[in-house]
Amino acid sequence: MFFPSSEIEVAAILSEAKEPLSVAGGNTRVLAPSGSKIISTSKLSGVIDYEPGALTMIAKAGTPLSEIQKTLTSEGQCLAFDPYNWSRFINKKGSSTIGGVFAANVSGSSRLRVGAARDFLLGIRLVDGLGNIIQNGGRVMKNVTGYDLVKLFAGSWGTLGILTEVSFKVLPKPETEATIVIHGLNDQLALDAMIDATATPFDVSGLAHFPKQKETMIRVEGFENSVKYRVERLMEIVKQYREINTLDADKSMEVWHNISLLSSLKSNNDDLWRLSVKPTASTQIVQKTKFNDYFYDWGGGLIWGLASPNQDVREHVPAGSGHGTCLQTKSKKIPMFHPYDSTISGIKEGIRKSFDPKQILNQYLVI
Repeated sequence: MFFPSSEIEVAAILSEAKEPLSVAGGNTRVLAPSGSKIISTSKLSGVIDYEPGALTMIAKAGTPLSEIQKTLTSEGQCLAFDPYNWSRFINKKGSSTIGGVFAANVSGSSRLRVGAARDFLLGIRLVDGLGNIIQNGGRVMKNVTGYDLVKLFAGSWGTLGILTEVSFKVLPKPETEATIVIHGLNDQLALDAMIDATATPFDVSGLAHFPKQKETMIRVEGFENSVKYRVERLMEIVKQYREINTLDADKSMEVWHNISLLSSLKSNNDDLWRLSVKPTASTQIVQKTKFNDYFYDWGGGLIWGLASPNQDVREHVPAGSGHGTCLQTKSKKIPMFHPYDSTISGIKEGIRKSFDPKQILNQYLVI
């Protein structure tokens, strides 16, 4: 296992490498194949620059996510896209890194309102598969020069290069929040309620539904008076749906923190699936997949599910309706990423070979 402590060391390792390497940040996202050589960014750690007034931060890729969040909290700011943490399913001892978050484009419940992780990434430094050091993007909000490799590398899962530094924008932490809970709805009624809430002008920041508990969550965040007003108006809109109550700020934060940890899903042997789909198609997809346990986020646009091993649930996602990622499986028959048609696959292969011609980076993820 390699633990480079500088960007130069990363470049030296990759320039000399002749065998496949598995790239790891905090080792919380995907377990590398047994026996593989691993290069870790964990020693590339530390905040390089933070300007609260400019709402920007620059950090080395291996900086623990917890350190980033602690620093931001001290200034009343946050990562607005509120990244998920599914480490208890993958590696309970791991610690997420900021580079890993952007490399996997890990976007939480707030994506519904603020966008994905990649939308907050301003600039990157990276080392490609030949050991070349590349910088792209900027360190400020406005940057329009060159090709947008920033967006390309966000969500590339280390198959194109190794991120060594990221610059990104942050936002003020909401003053308060509250969550409306609707009880007793089946999946379709819950979807209708979430669509109704989304169609309002009240800036909903979270929409989730838990079928087993029959609880539908609607979150709003912001200034106290604004939150109070929006909750009241939303309550009027959803009052047609059975029993309703509200959670204060503390209980609301606890609920959404547990959602970010996937705490409601309990399994030791099932495969973990993440389906990003059209909300209007989500209930039909779930009916066909026969998940052992599941819940909806993003107003029905994201389905987290546990399925029996060797069941590729992607076959139930209609063409053009979304895609599925298998984040944990013991089966070698289930690829991690959604298969693409030959045209898109050809484009992906061409891009990958241009950055990693030796084909050594995270090859077990490439399909």
